Amino acid sequence: MNETILALSAYIAWTMILLVCIAVYRTTYNKKNQRTSLKFDTNGNDVGDLGARITRAHANCFESFSFIGGTLLLALATGSAAITNGLAMVVVAARVIQSAIHIASVSNTAISARFVFFLIQVAIVAYWLYLIVIKFI
Repeated sequence: MNETILALSAYIAWTMILLVCIAVYRTTYNKKNQRTSLKFDTNGNDVGDLGARITRAHANCFESFSFIGGTLLLALATGSAAITNGLAMVVVAARVIQSAIHIASVSNTAISARFVFFLIQVAIVAYWLYLIVIKFI
């Protein structure tokens, strides 16, 4: 398996892990607070601060999938995985770290750190897109 396929699989798995965390957290929250409604706000604000942070970390994953996952898929579809292989797992690691910081804290320092890890992802994907486009011009 090449690194691009591994990274795409890991990104999808991370998004699914966060989804399961939301489900477990919300179930536990309902039982602990004797809440009978199974309705939840999509932003997670109705299940406490931690629930909101997990929900937003998950949302950040699928919001960024269009440019991260899309570029990895583009590389695979065009036979350009050699371009993405070298940094593919770095992008996934930056995504996981960004999510972990998001879940851990919303302090100004944490928000700044999250932004740095987001910028790492954006910069790498922009670099990949440039190389892929240049390859076909």
